[in-house]
This record gives sequence, C-alpha cells and structure tokens, in this order.
Amino acid sequence: MAQPPDKGVREAPLAEMKFLTVAEVATVMRVSRMTVYRLVHSGELPAVRVGRSFRVPERAVHEYLKTAYNDVG
Repeated sequence: MAQPPDKGVREAPLAEMKFLTVAEVATVMRVSRMTVYRLVHSGELPAVRVGRSFRVPERAVHEYLKTAYNDVG
C-alpha cells in the first residue's frame, strides 16, 4: 500500500494530535484571522473542517512557521 505524500507534517495518533482554532492560530502567528483563512483556503496550511469551522493541527502551524522563516533569507 502506497504512503501518502509527506506535506511536512508528521502523522501522529489522533489522540496525541492537538488542534487549534483559527483564532488560536492567528494569535500564535500574530496575524489576523483572515490571513489564517487565506492560508487554509490556498492549501499552504492544512486544516480539518468541523461543521462550519476549521481546526488546524498544532504541528502544521510550527512546520509552516519553520519553513516560512527559512524562506526569508
């Protein structure tokens, strides 16, 4: 069985994964909620839709920031 492509986020058991709300992600990243929504909708930041809300894996936020920091130069 083929493994899904690695998107920079290591898989962890669901019980160990911590999910953040859009507002929490915005606070951690010190950006607006709209910026987080743009990142989610563009696919730059993975998220799970729960009803009408999004939840973002905490590890994905840290990976995104690490990658963005390295890209700056």
